This record gives sequence, structure tokens and C-alpha cells, in this order.
Amino acid sequence: MGYDFHITRREFWADEHGPAISLAEWLDYASGDSEIEPDHENPGSENWLVVSHAEKWPLWWELGEVYTKNPDPAVIRKMISIARALDARVQDDDGEIHSEDPFDPADAVRGRSI
Repeated sequence: MGYDFHITRREFWADEHGPAISLAEWLDYASGDSEIEPDHENPGSENWLVVSHAEKWPLWWELGEVYTKNPDPAVIRKMISIARALDARVQDDDGEIHSEDPFDPADAVRGRSI
């Protein structure tokens, strides 16, 4: 089990209804970002890796959002950058919205999009 972070447009990432990031939008964005690439070990248009990270961190698209498990601060910052480009936000499993530095309480914004 892990703790997920989500790039989402929904009020709460687990909501069944609300604005979604389409697979086409995700693929369009991902194909133009040199810091992420397809995950060749897990083929499929929904599986990508943050290659600017030393460990090639996974990102998955599913059901209108992009997410990962247990990201470190560098990955969270990359997710925030992606979210901005997709007119979305980064939200953790508990619904907290993250803006810049995940360990600076002043940067954790609750209840509004970035």
C-alpha cells in the first residue's frame, strides 16, 4: 500500500464526476515534455516515467487523472509543473492540495486550485 498524489481537475480526486484530464490531453502534454517518457517496461499509453528523477519515477494516467505512489519532493514539484500546464492541481489521498514545496506548510493550500 502507498500514499498517492494525483494530478486532477476534480474538486476531490476520487469524485466519480467532474472535469477530467482526457487521455488525449495527457498524451499531448507528455509527448512534449522532455522530462518524462513512456515506460518501456510497462507498455501502454497510460504508463510514463519522470526521467529527470534519478530513479525514473512512474506516472500513470487512469480515469481522468495522472497519479503516482509515495512521491518524493522532486516528483511532487514536477507534478505541480505538469498540473499547471494541464489546468489542474496536485492533491494527495487525503484531499490536501499542494502548490510548491511539499514540506513548507505555507505552500500547502487547502480547498482551492493552483
